[in-house]
Amino acid sequence: MQRVSRWPAALAVAAMLTFAALPLLAQEEEAGIRVGAKAPAVTVNDLAGKPVDLGQWIGKKPVLIEFWATWCPNCEQMLPRLKAAYATYRDRVEFLGVNVTVNQKPEQVRQYVAAHQIPFRILYDDQGASVRAFDAPATAFVVILDPAGTVIYTGLGGDQSVDAALGRAVSPAKPSR
Repeated sequence: MQRVSRWPAALAVAAMLTFAALPLLAQEEEAGIRVGAKAPAVTVNDLAGKPVDLGQWIGKKPVLIEFWATWCPNCEQMLPRLKAAYATYRDRVEFLGVNVTVNQKPEQVRQYVAAHQIPFRILYDDQGASVRAFDAPATAFVVILDPAGTVIYTGLGGDQSVDAALGRAVSPAKPSR
């Protein structure tokens, strides 16, 4: 009687399970500030070089922050979605575009904002304070905070849909009795 080794079959099954689990592992290793964390209230300059304290909004109303740059194709792809969200939520959510200032000068950013008709407040993080505080992994990184200042959404890239998170931010779920 010939003995058949079961090792090749066991290795094949182990490999399939490992590759099937990779997407789950990638989801657990999110980049940036953690969903559920309290947002830091940092100070960032505006395009005129004046300090702007994010604490004036954080913990008081919903806030959407996008970390972006003029040279970022994902940011440009995301811009129409952010403009549409701003048109819907501008009275209830503070929208902040934080320019990461890598290879950026304030005048370049002003020109880009004017040419692209960006309707929300633009900040210029020349000290990297908010990038560090929010652990922004790249440009086109979006963070949405609820009225209590808790991170309820983070996303990366140009094809994010922020509508559901903004809806939750402006109408937080009521605890059941």
